[in-house]
Amino acid sequence: MTTDLFTALKAKVTDTGRKIVFPEGTDDRILTAASRLATEQVLQPIVLGDEQAVRVKAAALGLPLEGVEIVNPRRYGGFDELVSAFVERRKGKVTEETARELLFDENYFGTMLVYTGAADGLVSGAAHSTADTVRPALQIIKTKPGVGKTSGVFIMVRGDEKYVFADCAINIAPNSHDLAEIAVESARTAKMFGLTPRVALLSFSTKGSASSPETEKVAEAVRLAKEMAPDLILDGEFQFDAAFVPEVAKKKAPDSVIQGDANVFIFPSLEAGNIGYKIAQRLGGFEAVGPILQGLNKPVNDLSRGCSAEDAYKLALITAAQSLGE
Repeated sequence: MTTDLFTALKAKVTDTGRKIVFPEGTDDRILTAASRLATEQVLQPIVLGDEQAVRVKAAALGLPLEGVEIVNPRRYGGFDELVSAFVERRKGKVTEETARELLFDENYFGTMLVYTGAADGLVSGAAHSTADTVRPALQIIKTKPGVGKTSGVFIMVRGDEKYVFADCAINIAPNSHDLAEIAVESARTAKMFGLTPRVALLSFSTKGSASSPETEKVAEAVRLAKEMAPDLILDGEFQFDAAFVPEVAKKKAPDSVIQGDANVFIFPSLEAGNIGYKIAQRLGGFEAVGPILQGLNKPVNDLSRGCSAEDAYKLALITAAQSLGE
């Protein structure tokens, strides 16, 4: 059950002193999640907003704020230092005046707290678009060395079963190099959730059973991913049944290291990934946890605007776990 998944994550991050910033400090759901995280002493929540407005909202909701740090970007003591660091990070792309204006935006301000180490990760999106959350992260935190693009994974959970599906959230038409990066990063994410990754790159062909630019793209991605991470158990291209059903694997890919036992599935396009995870969710009865952004130097994650307080709480646990590394 997902309960077990989050119990394990909670145990992993408790007592690690992680600080997670929530830019949407006056949102009911965010305040509820932050109050719970502080009360349970799982991590240190930092909520952004006018302190009086946050306290009035919390009082109206009956939420204790002990252990919750409230930061107003417009009254932040280190604001000038953040402005200087932002100008330096953007390497001449913004003036000091523009930087000052941008840092009054909670998402930019919160992202700078993560960049400078004042926070370990950020959770936003309850009241902002994905672009509002992700753009500052790409401009300031940026992707890890060797990773060209961030990507989005879902952890698919049903009972004791756990699988990783990627990319289901960000890259519309990844090329071979993108797919290879996504495969390697998704394996790292799988480890964070207690899985020993066995990575399958998916297509409508298994090991050359069909030939087209689409299948060749995936086959090339497999070759590149093996160069990037030679110790990773990874193969493709696979039709889903060859990656998931041992009997089919024996027939279609008898020599593969993956014998119907893959647990990380890399889709060839966002179209395929989005359709795939929703079919598993709606027809297969899986809970889809995510999207979890990966490939960034420090973790930033995006909530749905239709999220619940529980979703915000869980994503904060995931973000804190990501900040600990593998």
